[in-house]
Amino acid sequence: MLKIRLQRIGKRNSPSFRVVLVEHTMRPQGEFIEILGSYNKAQKQKSFNKEKILYWISKGAQVSPTMHNLLVDEKIIDKAKVKAWKPKKKAEAEKPVEKPLEIPSVEVVEKAKKEEPVPEPTIDTPPKTE
Repeated sequence: MLKIRLQRIGKRNSPSFRVVLVEHTMRPQGEFIEILGSYNKAQKQKSFNKEKILYWISKGAQVSPTMHNLLVDEKIIDKAKVKAWKPKKKAEAEKPVEKPLEIPSVEVVEKAKKEEPVPEPTIDTPPKTE
């Protein structure tokens, strides 16, 4: 399956991105089939090849969520934006709250002692005959 997604280029602390057509199994920094544009968030520069993007989408290429939102902003595609990221779950929120163990009061223990004990079931074995 082909995907249209961003590929990071540029120096450290100065990100800029290439819009590329790539096989979905390839690494993000790996080989790509075609360059479809560029995006530089720091300088607020966007340049997309609209004809090529629409051509590949018509051929069945899927668009990554972030790239989808950028294309909606540029009015290249007419759809609603999608949620592009999921917030990380906090470690404490994942753990269920443990209730402290209840220690029975002295009265409850004494009451339990006074009650007649329940006889344990016994296994009746038939008498041995010789």
